[in-house]
Amino acid sequence: MTYEPRVYRHSIRDRDLVSFNVVAKETDLYICAQTNLKRKAARLVLKHRGLLEKYIEQHPGFQTSLEPLPLDGNAPRIVQMMLEAGCRAGVGPMAGVAGAIAELVGKELTPFSSEIIVENGGDIYLKTTRQRRVGIYAGKSPLTGKIGLTINAKDTPLGICTSSGTVGHSLSYGTADAVTVLSESTTLADAAATAIGNSVKQPHDLNQGLELARTISGIKGVIIIIGSNLGLWGQVNLCQMAA
Repeated sequence: MTYEPRVYRHSIRDRDLVSFNVVAKETDLYICAQTNLKRKAARLVLKHRGLLEKYIEQHPGFQTSLEPLPLDGNAPRIVQMMLEAGCRAGVGPMAGVAGAIAELVGKELTPFSSEIIVENGGDIYLKTTRQRRVGIYAGKSPLTGKIGLTINAKDTPLGICTSSGTVGHSLSYGTADAVTVLSESTTLADAAATAIGNSVKQPHDLNQGLELARTISGIKGVIIIIGSNLGLWGQVNLCQMAA
């Protein structure tokens, strides 16, 4: 296995916050908070991963399904979130796993820090009391490092999740360099980014991807980048990133 440096993480680093990593198996979180909450975050990751892994042992189809599965009111909260997101976006529940872990860890750390950024494989849970900017990493696209999002405090907590057909190891049937989705639910943003990304295989598919975004209840906006082409819909405040 080769190590792929997570070069996009520089785009969410803020000097006013303390940053640290929490790693457990496939989960690799980059967290920014007002104080070092690494021990608390590590316990939360193990708790939610444990609940998810136990559910998968009992329901192996949950991990492999590429189609939405029925809701399960008896399942752990993380599983319910993933099932609901999959149903809304029209994808399998595992499409929302990174966003779900980021969201749950972020929410449960909020009582200890009014500023929380949790990034999990390009999926971000953000709770802030000040305006912040988040860069969009789109691989070899010429737009990488040049544009980002301005996020106002009143619009958080917010999920900002990115799927790519050209960067990373996540399953995608599309070739978009980046599909970034904004939603109050980080889990839904993650699943929706996968669904929209799957629909974008060529630059002329941009409008098709944007139309799909409009049909997914609960998402606030989307940015699609493929090469030098960019499409956006919804409540998206683009900004220029410093070189």
